[in-house]
Amino acid sequence: MLNISMKTMLEAGVHFGHQTYRWNPKMARFIFGERNGIHILDLQKTVKELKKTYAFMKDSAKEGKRFLFVGTKKQAKDIIREEAQRANVPCVYEKWLGGTLTNFETLKKSLKRFDELEKLEADGLFRVMSKKEVSRLTKEKNRLVKLLSGIRSMKTLPQIMFIVDPIEEGGALSEAKKLNIPVVAVCDTNCDPDALDWAVPGNDDAARSIRLFCATMADAIIEGRAEAEAAKAAAMQPVEAAHDDQQSMMDAPVEERAPESSAEPVKTEE
Repeated sequence: MLNISMKTMLEAGVHFGHQTYRWNPKMARFIFGERNGIHILDLQKTVKELKKTYAFMKDSAKEGKRFLFVGTKKQAKDIIREEAQRANVPCVYEKWLGGTLTNFETLKKSLKRFDELEKLEADGLFRVMSKKEVSRLTKEKNRLVKLLSGIRSMKTLPQIMFIVDPIEEGGALSEAKKLNIPVVAVCDTNCDPDALDWAVPGNDDAARSIRLFCATMADAIIEGRAEAEAAKAAAMQPVEAAHDDQQSMMDAPVEERAPESSAEPVKTEE
């Protein structure tokens, strides 16, 4: 359940936008005013949009939808990785590789190669190769570790993408739009909210603000999945109860009945 106070948002600096000359006029409806040449976001509107987005993410998780978190800039990458791991969803936190979504078959080949290299090393085959070959394969493996570790579990395309800074992650946004994958994003005062399916106005540069939004999205996914599991367990109870009742009837002792007489009835003369 979403429970974030205005005080928490203020302390995280969620309300601070960019310098006024860097703004996108489409964000005007979310801006409260300006202070010292900096746009200030209206936190009441941020809370409103965050609640709607939280409900969408939670309901989607409850339905079993697949997610992808994306945030590669310095102040976001570690947070994205940590919160994605907590919610057990794939993430891109180092660099967005062009074609990650739109050329997914090629990505799957890279993931397969990643597995092959790890198996070679685990089986001890690196020890019987030449130093030159080991050096080449190690370099290849380290590159794949850096770029693909976060999406190693992504066997199929995501159904929802969460982005920190849609301007920085323009490549990811573009690919998602081409494939009609809904995009949820933290939207600072320099962003275009109309390019997003779910725009949450907020500071996408300060680490504390980024942490707040990423943790909230992770919480929504975790809560949605927990509700789905609870509903599944509840649905199983009547079935189990009916089975137990049936078993009890089968196991119940049977009363002995007197054998019926097989003799024919005696006829009386009239």
